[in-house]
Amino acid sequence: MAYKNWHQKAQDQLSWGDRIADKVSSHMGSWRFIIIQTVLITAWVAGNAWLLFHFDPFPFIFLNLAFSAQAAYATPIIMMSQNRAATRDKVQAEHQYEHQEKELALNTELTKEIHQLAQEIHELLKQQKG
Repeated sequence: MAYKNWHQKAQDQLSWGDRIADKVSSHMGSWRFIIIQTVLITAWVAGNAWLLFHFDPFPFIFLNLAFSAQAAYATPIIMMSQNRAATRDKVQAEHQYEHQEKELALNTELTKEIHQLAQEIHELLKQQKG
């Protein structure tokens, strides 16, 4: 399969777990997640503090357990995603370096050719005058 760019190739090579980790990480790093979690926590605390539910009274031990479990899974998933992002950044930097080196070589060659043409034009002008 021909790839349009290095990023598409890297995305196509991700495993199923890597794709899930990236999606979970991007979701947890969004305002939507923060707002939803804030609403749920507020409802949990308000419901249990004012005895509407009363299944997890103050000091909200079950809520603490839920947060601990969330953190235990979220941290390594986010780290996996960040490690992959660092790897992608490294590949991108290497790709840019290689591309810039090719451009520099091409520009150097073109500059030499332009210089050669300028010298030839200068010689031709000298011959026409003399």
